[in-house]
Amino acid sequence: MTDQPRRRLVLASASPARLNLLRQAGLDPEVIVSGVDEDAVTAPTPAELALALAEAKASVVAAKPEVMGALVIGCDSVLELDGEPLGKPADAEEATARWKSMRGRAGTLQTGHCVWDTVRGRYASATASTVVRFGDPTDEEIAAYVASGEPLYVAGAFTLDGRSAPFIDGIDGDHGNVIGISLPLVRRLLGQLGISITDLWT
Repeated sequence: MTDQPRRRLVLASASPARLNLLRQAGLDPEVIVSGVDEDAVTAPTPAELALALAEAKASVVAAKPEVMGALVIGCDSVLELDGEPLGKPADAEEATARWKSMRGRAGTLQTGHCVWDTVRGRYASATASTVVRFGDPTDEEIAAYVASGEPLYVAGAFTLDGRSAPFIDGIDGDHGNVIGISLPLVRRLLGQLGISITDLWT
């Protein structure tokens, strides 16, 4: 056991799914949203885009004076399909078209992760990739799902832990990464900064 006080943890994301996963893993982060303009960030590949967005969000929050001394975790997810990055659909029409193009196929959920240590002024970052195998929902099922509103708020227009779960046949990789954050990758990034995730448990 250590006598040092537990480090303050900040999640630079408004995602309830990410917050819930961290809490289930024994962590208790505060939430401070970065406000980064995601449309202004570009990168050559979907994996690099997810990483650039995560780094941008974490660095913006880490630079805030009120965050000094904290560990900041930034994440962002995009679905890679046919080599293109797919984020949140703009509207119901786009969500419907997206699902009709995805069904019966597989895509790769790319989630960028960045952990900033504001004490040392250092960060570690990487992208986690998980293959998602989509089922074959009918047009009526897609219409009902889009009408629920859920796909408009999530990268790739689907969730693994929500209403679209019955339409996903399986995944290859870390399920948490698809939900929004890869806990094994967070552990490794913390380790690169010389921090044990168990020291952050509440």
